[in-house]
Amino acid sequence: MENAQYLDASASAPGSASPLEASWHKVREKLKGEVGEVEYRTWLRQIVLGPIEDGELILYLPTRFLRDWVRSQYEERLQTLWRTERTDVQGIELQVKRGLPEVPPSVDTESDSTVEEVTAQVAVSHEVRSDLAVPLDPRFSFDSFVVGKPNEFAYACARRVAEKPSSPGFNPLFLYGGVGLGKTHLMHAIGSELTKTGNVSVAYMSAEKFMYRFIAAIRSQSTMEFKEQLRSVDVLMIDDLQFLIGKDNTQEEFFHTFNALVDAGRQIIVSADKSPSDLSGLEDRLRTRLGCGMVADIHATTFELRISILEAKAKASGTHVPSKVLEYLAHKITTNVRELEGALNRLIAHADLVGRPVTLDTTQDVLKDMLKAHDRRVTIEEIQRKVAEHWNIRLTDMSSARRARAVARPRQVAMFLAKQLTSRSLPEIGRKFGNRDHTTVMHAVNRVAELMEQDTSFAEDVELMRRMLEG
Repeated sequence: MENAQYLDASASAPGSASPLEASWHKVREKLKGEVGEVEYRTWLRQIVLGPIEDGELILYLPTRFLRDWVRSQYEERLQTLWRTERTDVQGIELQVKRGLPEVPPSVDTESDSTVEEVTAQVAVSHEVRSDLAVPLDPRFSFDSFVVGKPNEFAYACARRVAEKPSSPGFNPLFLYGGVGLGKTHLMHAIGSELTKTGNVSVAYMSAEKFMYRFIAAIRSQSTMEFKEQLRSVDVLMIDDLQFLIGKDNTQEEFFHTFNALVDAGRQIIVSADKSPSDLSGLEDRLRTRLGCGMVADIHATTFELRISILEAKAKASGTHVPSKVLEYLAHKITTNVRELEGALNRLIAHADLVGRPVTLDTTQDVLKDMLKAHDRRVTIEEIQRKVAEHWNIRLTDMSSARRARAVARPRQVAMFLAKQLTSRSLPEIGRKFGNRDHTTVMHAVNRVAELMEQDTSFAEDVELMRRMLEG
């Protein structure tokens, strides 16, 4: 193979190699010194040197899996080493080339193992050298957690454990709920609070990392050290436990670790996307133990809580975000707080970079990928429900005979939007609003249009409704 040199100890010495191969020799020796002999020999020796094309050095790997793994773990370091070694290498490109040596037999990428399990096998040396736990994020504190009805019980439980770990009835503490609702935030907040005293050892890690470390310990024959490390902490926090479903050996180890810590009076905190009883795929004995302490659900956010979260984040940023924009975001992004905060961060960053104020128009433009309109038809029933919620009236008022302004005005707005956003005729719209005459609908449409010209605030309310319904 022309212009190809294996990254291996048997490669030709610099004196008998081309300039590119000589550089490759230096790079591989530096890399070997950094990662260690075992990790180098097991994974990195399979990289094959290719040519330089337009300032990019091509490096080949035998499988897509290995290419992706090397890219995620070593690409940045390889870039740095090559740029230091040769000025004509501006970057590297990792490619798959069939016919190269197979991956080591210790990793079976063709078996029935899951991607997670295979990935865990290649993480060995990295995990052995890593610290016991992931550093806690100082941004995730109790002070920065916005409390509302959907999460107030979970918040109170987390506070209790942070103040008095291993309290009767609170060990383990099991937090569950959907993605992006605050489970990880609360776990980091507990850990940060406990470590303030300096005499409590806390280990936080995802269930995925727990599995990686366990497999690494098995392969490096250091399982006793792994067990002793985990069982010596005062507080163990495992995030996203559902990751262990179907991984029986790791579940077994976690079960024994769990028992050892609880029996020793240490605190366990676990999170998952479902309650212990609903985590089918976990061993019955493990589900039973997880449910024997305090189980706290974090419910989906309400509109009020989403508004509170957005207001707190906007205030902390120092950027003025109009209340109509916050309402729009709170109506549009309803399931994931992370996505909600991410949308606001993008708006604030855009306003800061381009020097323009945040408006509904810029919001729709900047977040068009997140708020892309679904291909669906807006119904009159949906319009009635959204308008009733926005103006805090009963849905039945849309078809009632009540004429009080607090009811009549929202009803007129709903008729106006039904005319704008649906293909229904005036008589059809009237029938949906308590069998009203088509002239009543026409009057409502004209009256709302007049009021929108006269009252800017009212016009913004109607426009907000329209945008939410269209998206």
